[in-house]
Amino acid sequence: MNQQASSLVTAADISRLAGVTRATVSNWRRRHPDFPAPAGGTDTSPTYDVDAVRAWLSARGQLPEDTPTDELRTALRTHSGDADLALHLLPAVLAAAQLDRRMREALPELGDDALLHWVRAVTADKADDLPGFEGFTYSADAAGPLRALLRSVAVEGAEAATDVLAERLLEDAGGTGTYRTPRPLADLMARLLTDSTGDDFPASVLDPACGTGSLLAAAASAGATELHGQDILAAQAAQAAARLRLSAPEAVISVRTGDSLRSDAFKSLTTVAVLCNPPYGVRDWGHEDLAYDQRWAYGVPPKGEPELAWVQHSLAHLAPGGRAVLLMPPAAAERTAGRRIRAQLVRDGALRAVVSLPQGAATPLHIGLHLWVLERPDPQAEPPGTVLLVDAAAAENRDLDWTAIHNTVLSAWRPYLADRDGFTGVPGITGAVPITDLLTEAVDLTPARHIRTASRQALRPALLAGQASDLYGQLRQATKDLTDLSTESDWPPADDRLRDWRTATVADLLRGGALSLLRTAPPGRRTRSGEPLPQPEPELGERPILTAADVMQNRPASGTKADLPTDAPLPLVQESDVLLTETLRVGSSAVTRVVEPGETGCFLGPQLLLFRPDQRRLDPWFLAGFLAAEQNVNAAATGTSIVRVDPRRLRVPLLPLAEQQRYGAAFRRLHELRTAARRADQAAEDVTRLLSTGLTGGALLPDGHGSA
Repeated sequence: MNQQASSLVTAADISRLAGVTRATVSNWRRRHPDFPAPAGGTDTSPTYDVDAVRAWLSARGQLPEDTPTDELRTALRTHSGDADLALHLLPAVLAAAQLDRRMREALPELGDDALLHWVRAVTADKADDLPGFEGFTYSADAAGPLRALLRSVAVEGAEAATDVLAERLLEDAGGTGTYRTPRPLADLMARLLTDSTGDDFPASVLDPACGTGSLLAAAASAGATELHGQDILAAQAAQAAARLRLSAPEAVISVRTGDSLRSDAFKSLTTVAVLCNPPYGVRDWGHEDLAYDQRWAYGVPPKGEPELAWVQHSLAHLAPGGRAVLLMPPAAAERTAGRRIRAQLVRDGALRAVVSLPQGAATPLHIGLHLWVLERPDPQAEPPGTVLLVDAAAAENRDLDWTAIHNTVLSAWRPYLADRDGFTGVPGITGAVPITDLLTEAVDLTPARHIRTASRQALRPALLAGQASDLYGQLRQATKDLTDLSTESDWPPADDRLRDWRTATVADLLRGGALSLLRTAPPGRRTRSGEPLPQPEPELGERPILTAADVMQNRPASGTKADLPTDAPLPLVQESDVLLTETLRVGSSAVTRVVEPGETGCFLGPQLLLFRPDQRRLDPWFLAGFLAAEQNVNAAATGTSIVRVDPRRLRVPLLPLAEQQRYGAAFRRLHELRTAARRADQAAEDVTRLLSTGLTGGALLPDGHGSA
């Protein structure tokens, strides 16, 4: 009884299935009479029988070998029954993760009836663990996707399967304004809850707008043992509960569905820490209903200031001395309607720090968001006289550098906690601003407006002149290097027709032994054999970690143990390995890097893919150039604002090694040219910024200007 009705797919689904662009699918439809005829849809948006499409692709050698997670993605996209199937499969992930390996591998082989009987039983058993599953049952057509899910869990691990379900749920959410907090940002927010040494993480953490659980997962990784979350969307609350039970099985977990402001599921909870990324731009937050709510200790939030309602909701759940970290829009620091509440937060010592982040740190990506660090005032303690302001966006790079952001923020926050009166800060970046300077008519808390003004007092003319001279020297050398590489080269045109070649997917090359693929796996993820990835022999502290930012900026390995998920298995990079960033923002280009001799032995950090070619068959620079090709990456990527590359769908031309090496030499020259251009650009930016600061601050005079 394992047969089920064939499903229909769109042209976009076919492009993802084959690992090609939609334009390629359109060409197939026009040029190949045997391409499957539409089986549904409309003239402008036809749909096709998935089995017929797969047979046609397979006959042409265009159907890459699917991994279990690929099969799960396809099963979810083509399923025409339960609209919320991705959500309703979460209990099966939890149940399968708790089985031993033998049982996990046996489950997908059950017949449909036995499989459905199993999942109905475990869903009833897990109803208390996941919100919104009371009384739910499965229809017969769920057997196919369920089987694909269980294969994914058995082969690639429960977290990999959960990631696929989350992708599907995010696609279904569309434009609902639901966004995940990026892992590096969640980790930074969690670290701001620690003491001045970076240790002593709070045991209990609440997230009143928990989404899919990113912040609570970061808290669990840092050491929290009691995790409380609430979200207004049942699908997000269920995802959060599932993720936390997989990543923190020993923790006490309580996740509820509901509107935290209107119907607080944790009304009686007093905790020592809150992490929150409140909903963005929601004006209907309950202003009229909650006008006399006792949580508004610092003033009734105006209707247009929902974030200040979340701030006070978080403070209301804290014990005296407890700390909250919230991700805030920058307008909350300066809008006129909220100035009285901001003033009271500053006056009472509840606001301890404001950090401005670069654009792109989190959705919405075009806005530089803020972090607010708050503490519930202790009635027995004297209110502090300063607020720490950090302008982490002041040193913004073209590519978001989370290692640098973490260092900037934590190197200010921890010394400030240790000695608030003696803290000096870094001119133009960090400073402890007296509350009297903040309590102006506007009560503007934007860090740049205070830090950059205050930094003028720290300018030293002679020191600045020496720094300018050094930077000019660096600019001259960088310009010379760029000029030397910019000499005209011979790039002959192809024949009248574009050159065409046979290609193979990375999946094909892996299967044929021409290539190996490695990555840093999060805790609990497994290899295709089902066994945990082995830990490397060297200790983490003995070697640097190559991060995604290092690859994007072509700089030496700069990561530390703090950049890693807990107990993550780490591969070591070797000479001639090819590295590719696993995620990128829409509109940005993929970046590859070939490991040079001096970089051998670094650990591979998260969000990087490592391709290790058999150099008797594949040239590393040839491989790097074609892997990063825009059309190649687009065909292998999924996602909206942040896209994830599926490495097994990338394609590589099948060329003789000697010809590969000619292409490889060209790609290497382009890499050197790009690197030199970036160095020259950065040197020019550094020197102009320093000279501008010196001129406008009165520390430097215009060239040729005598002293007055």
